[in-house]
Amino acid sequence: MNSELSAHFSASYLEARSKFNVAAETLGATIGGTLQSFVLPAQTGVASEPLSMEALRLGSPAAKSLLIISSGMHGVEGYCGSGCQLALMNDTELLSRFECTQTALLLIHAINPYGFSHGRRTNEDNIDLNRNFIDFEQGLPANVPYAEIDALLLPEHWPPTPENAGGIEQYIALNGEMHYRDAVSMGQSSHPQGMFYRGLAPAWSNRTVRQLVREQGAACEQISWIDIHTGLGPCGHGEKIFAGHNERFADKHDPLELARARAFWGADVFSIFDHQSVSRNSLGGGISCLVDECPQASTTGIGLEFGTLDRDTVIDALRAEHWLNKYPPAKDSPAKDSPATNPQSTARVRQEIKRDLLRAFYVDTPEWRAMVCAQVRVMALQALLGMARC
Repeated sequence: MNSELSAHFSASYLEARSKFNVAAETLGATIGGTLQSFVLPAQTGVASEPLSMEALRLGSPAAKSLLIISSGMHGVEGYCGSGCQLALMNDTELLSRFECTQTALLLIHAINPYGFSHGRRTNEDNIDLNRNFIDFEQGLPANVPYAEIDALLLPEHWPPTPENAGGIEQYIALNGEMHYRDAVSMGQSSHPQGMFYRGLAPAWSNRTVRQLVREQGAACEQISWIDIHTGLGPCGHGEKIFAGHNERFADKHDPLELARARAFWGADVFSIFDHQSVSRNSLGGGISCLVDECPQASTTGIGLEFGTLDRDTVIDALRAEHWLNKYPPAKDSPAKDSPATNPQSTARVRQEIKRDLLRAFYVDTPEWRAMVCAQVRVMALQALLGMARC
C-alpha cells in the first residue's frame, strides 16, 4: 500500500504537474471533469519550463455543495499537497461517494507554481501568499516589530555567528517568545526581501484563485475548503487550523464558521485567533477569500498543517533560503533591491540550503506519505458528510 501511495508523489514540480494532468485526463474520460490551466506570465521554472496552476472540477456544474482541496500555496509545500491530491484522484471509492451525494470536488494544484518549481516557500516576488489575501484598499496591517529583527533573521553572513544567535536570544529575553514569533511570522510589508513578506498588492496567484473560486462557487449554497500545508507540529500529524474570515484585520473569528468546522472535523480544530494553534496569528490567508468571492454560500475553511521537523530547524531552513535569495551567488542576477552578490553563497552552499528547505517541508519516507494521505482522505470524507447534514 505504501508503494502505491508513494507513486503519487513527485521529485519535482514538472513531474507533479504531469502526473496531475494525466490523472485529470483519465478521470475526464471515465467519470467526467473539467480541467483548467492558468499560466503564470513572464516566469519559467527551474528547468525553464512554463509555470501554471491547474484546477480540476469533478461533479455537476449545478452542484449546490463544493469541496475545495488545494496544494502549493507555499510552493515547496506542494510536494505533499500534490501527492495527496493524486491519491484522492485515484481513490475510486471516495470519488463515488461524491457522485452519490451530488457534491462537487475542486482540486487546485500548485497555487504557487514558481515557488514549487524553484524550491521556495514564497512566490516570484518573495511574497508569502498566505499573508497576501487581504483588502489592500483598506491599508496594510502593521508589524512594527519585524523591522527590529530583520537584520538578525537575515544577517549578511551565513551560517549565523554566535553574536547573531546571542542577539536573537537577547531579543526574546526582553520581549518574550510569543512576541518574537509573532514579529517573525504574522506578515510584513516593509522589507521586500524579508521573511513572510505580504506584498503591496494582490499577487497573480491571489487574483487567479479568487477568479477560480468565484466562478466555481457561484451556484453553490455550501463550500468547504481544505488547504494543505507542511512544516509545523509533530512529524506526520495534521493539525486542523482554523483561520476563518476576520473583518478589518481584527483578531477574531466567525463563531458560526468555527462551530461548523468543528462539527465537520472534530473538536481538535484550533483557531489561530485563540492562540491554540501551532501557527501564530496571521492575516491574509487564502481561504479567507471564500467570504469575499462567494457571499451567497455557507463557507467553512481550514488549513491542514502536517508536521515535519522541529520548529527551530524549520525556521532556520527558511532563514537560510531567504538569505540565499537576498545574497545570491555571484553568477546569478541579484534580486531586486538586494545588496551586492555574496561570494559565500557558492553553488555547493546553494544546493545545501535548497536541500535543507525541502527536508523542512517534505519528509521523504513511505510512512510519512501514508500518514498524510490517510488524514487528507478522512478530512475529505468528513467534509462531504458534514455538508450533507447541513
